[in-house]
Amino acid sequence: MLHTFGEGYALLIGVGRCLNFESWSLPVTVKDAQALAAILTDPNLCAYPENEQHLRLLHNESASRQGILDGLNWLKLATQEADNSTAIIYFSGHGWLDEKDGQYYLIPSDVKPFNIARSALSAQEFILRLQKIRTRRILIIIDSCHAEEMATSKNISEPELPPAYKSVSFPQQWIESLKEGEGRAVFTSSRGFEKSWIHQEAGLSIYTYHLLEALRGAGNVVGDMAVHLSNMMDYLSHTVPRTAKVQWEAAQTPFFDLSAENFPIALLYGGKGMTERLQANVRSETLQFIQRVMAVGFSVVEDVSQTHDGGAGAQMIEAKDNSVIRGVVQQSRKINNQ
Repeated sequence: MLHTFGEGYALLIGVGRCLNFESWSLPVTVKDAQALAAILTDPNLCAYPENEQHLRLLHNESASRQGILDGLNWLKLATQEADNSTAIIYFSGHGWLDEKDGQYYLIPSDVKPFNIARSALSAQEFILRLQKIRTRRILIIIDSCHAEEMATSKNISEPELPPAYKSVSFPQQWIESLKEGEGRAVFTSSRGFEKSWIHQEAGLSIYTYHLLEALRGAGNVVGDMAVHLSNMMDYLSHTVPRTAKVQWEAAQTPFFDLSAENFPIALLYGGKGMTERLQANVRSETLQFIQRVMAVGFSVVEDVSQTHDGGAGAQMIEAKDNSVIRGVVQQSRKINNQ
């Protein structure tokens, strides 16, 4: 009998297009967020409820600065009455450091190239909004400092940034503030000036690819019924550096910091738990799952509303994403029940 992870809530942000400066766009981040949404809401896997009361997915137009702030406010309200709720905040996109004053910015889709400080989401504002979320189980995942999207070799050119700005991972000084409070865990895809590389076979970031494997139980043992923080940390800590080294001859070292117990992130196989058969196939089946998400979902991304106000356009995007997720989940159900 399948169970639902009813205490699970997620705000997933894959920024995607930069509306005012196309060369800053990162289409891979949309794939990352869609794949994560699909695996979280699959009743045969993580078993989050498949509705907008538990999961919101933002990308392209809806991943504007105001859209992200609205999403954080939604998460605060959604979890405030839920005892023992688990909240995931996932951001995949650019992260830039202003070397003049040490401010760090997450770059939304509507950033203005000549006014980063006023149009991007500062780490300070991001942290202030997160501190208003009172649940005692919060996992913040930041996959930033992306290598160039279309890279086919190590010899790539970085997109030109405004003067004094550098592409870096979420800085340690801000992580310390981010994890203040009870029950907070912070995961970042890399450290310092390391890049977040693309998985050459899956087409997602290497970090998110292995995150999906971990959510399918790649870091668990037979008999486990849920994926906990420790399972994810152990698995990501050795797979991400190894894949970056093999595929790109590059260093990429995930970072973890927490002030929390080892809380559960999701169910394993709809609460049925890990078996020997599932454990043997988890890696190959993750790649197949991702390929189904990409086949069903990525064409939809190119057909979203072009509105820039985060209103009707964001609703259309969300509705289309929900149909994408349902299609992938239905296919997954058939395969897992065979």
